[in-house]
Amino acid sequence: MFRRNWNCATLYSRLVNSSSSSPLHNFTHLRSSFSSSSSPNLHLAPSVAASKSTDLLSLVRHYGNCYSELSKARLSLLVVATSGTGFVLGSGGAVDLSALSYTCLGTMMVAASASTLNQVFEVKNDAIMKRTSQRPLPSGRITVPHAVGWASSVGLAGTALLATQTNMLAAGLAASNLILYSFVYTPLKQIHPVNTWVGAVVGAIPPLLGWAAASGDISLNSLILPAALYFWQIPHFMALAYMCRDDYAAGGFKMYSLADMSGRKTAVVALRNSIYLIPLGFLAYDWGVTSGWFCLESTALTLAISAAAFSFYRDRTKERARRMFHASLLYLPIFMAGLLIHRRTDNQQFLEVNAEGLVKSSSSVESSDIEDKNGDQKIKGQQRNRARPPVAYASCAPFPFLPAPSYDIV
Repeated sequence: MFRRNWNCATLYSRLVNSSSSSPLHNFTHLRSSFSSSSSPNLHLAPSVAASKSTDLLSLVRHYGNCYSELSKARLSLLVVATSGTGFVLGSGGAVDLSALSYTCLGTMMVAASASTLNQVFEVKNDAIMKRTSQRPLPSGRITVPHAVGWASSVGLAGTALLATQTNMLAAGLAASNLILYSFVYTPLKQIHPVNTWVGAVVGAIPPLLGWAAASGDISLNSLILPAALYFWQIPHFMALAYMCRDDYAAGGFKMYSLADMSGRKTAVVALRNSIYLIPLGFLAYDWGVTSGWFCLESTALTLAISAAAFSFYRDRTKERARRMFHASLLYLPIFMAGLLIHRRTDNQQFLEVNAEGLVKSSSSVESSDIEDKNGDQKIKGQQRNRARPPVAYASCAPFPFLPAPSYDIV
């Protein structure tokens, strides 16, 4: 303050004492003196602004990383991929890209909420395990109330988005899956090994959610991808549980592999569920979901993961378990890509069924001579064989609650 007053007095005295000089010289000298005295303040403001922007950027980066880890971003993206595949398969014809985007976004938000609640309930267990000790909650990078608030907000927002932009059936499946994962599967991990099978049900619901969002209902055809996800998850998690047995034991989780010291039962369960995947390609073709080429591709893919499971059964080591784990990682994206590539639309099914009906009708024409009232005219009639829809037996056991669809082909 005193320095600034002295500068002002000095400038005034110089201006008065230089009256004999030219006005242009006075103005130039005054401008240079003022700029030299005020230059420190001009350089101070940008540095403060840069410091604040750096602090804000680091804060955003910190919470962004925490939210991403709480949401298990890679796992949530896999859930979104299965839900999106189910949506495309359930669309039948043209895919509504807007509804697909809303479905994927809502699924992502609900999955992020479920993963966050899972870590909230398991914060003490995660702190003990080497694999999870650096997560945001056990490492102290974020508080439990903050994580609960994040999970509640994104879970409610995702469910509301699905309810308003798709339909209530998809929103109900999302909400039920959130409850099943957070409040049933998560506690079961510390109680009983059946948690693996409950977790497989949780993983099988997202493609059903996508199908329901696209079509508004659930049919027999919609169960192909959920069945594949259910049976796929068993060898996938059996391999993971075998590789991380020590870590799971230290964390207090009741995994199936912990009660099987030799690993034989674990390998048998993995092999059995890998074999269960074999018929799915043929069912997808028989039910009209895909073309016949998918049968061959699906069979070859399933035999590959079954071979990895059999190799683990013969030699129960962590290396063989890791190979089966990697085989399972390759299986799912290739299987879903095959479903999308070879999927049959409603127009294709209509044309194929119509063509099949015409061929059958031409080969089985029954001519009957019918006399009219006068007895001098004869009409030749044809009896057309109507092709049966691929899901016409949907009302048969064990699905008595599903009505058999009817297609009137003229």
